[in-house]
Order: sequence, then C-alpha cells, then structure tokens
Amino acid sequence: MTSAAAMPVLAPPPTEARPTDPNRTACFAVLADPDPGALPRVLEFFAKRGLVPASVQARHFEAEECLHVDVQVRTLTRDESDYIARCLRAQPLVRQVLTSERHRMVETDALSA
Repeated sequence: MTSAAAMPVLAPPPTEARPTDPNRTACFAVLADPDPGALPRVLEFFAKRGLVPASVQARHFEAEECLHVDVQVRTLTRDESDYIARCLRAQPLVRQVLTSERHRMVETDALSA
C-alpha cells in the first residue's frame, strides 16, 4: 500500500515592499575610469535592487581618459538614491558621482477649479 505524499505548495513572492516615490526620477552622473568593468559595476547597483533604469547613457572621452555614465531611475526615494550614490562612490573605478532629481508635475482637480 502506497500513500501519496502531499506536494508542497509554494507561495507567490511577496509584493514589492520598498518605498517608492512615483513622481520622482533620480539622476546619477558618474565619472569613472575608462575600464571595461566600470559600466557593469555602475549598473549592478540598480540590477541588485530589481530596478530597470528609465535611461542609461555612457560615453568614453578618450581626451579626458574617462567614462561618463548618466543613469535615470524613476520612483526611487531620496534615501534609496542617496544610498546607491554612496555605494557607487565606494567603487574603485568610480572617480565622482553627482546626483540630482526631477519631479513630475501632478495635476489635481483643486488646481483646475
């Protein structure tokens, strides 16, 4: 006589728990050494958090011997973007990280009345 063991049921992954700011876009301007590993190292900090940047631009300036990387990520809170900037600054190939932010204008019924 064989008994059928119940198969374990996996629960779906929890919904994203990180706080977001839906009207904010964090902008990172990174100046790095012109090394093949610099760009993946910069993008790694976003990928590890499951974030897909809205925009990524990278330019190698041979005359300046540097790599400029501009990354824009929507919905990041200020605390999270500050943390990512500190992590980027600690990378060996990164020379400088500047941050800024953009905010989307939100129309409300009160303003249009």
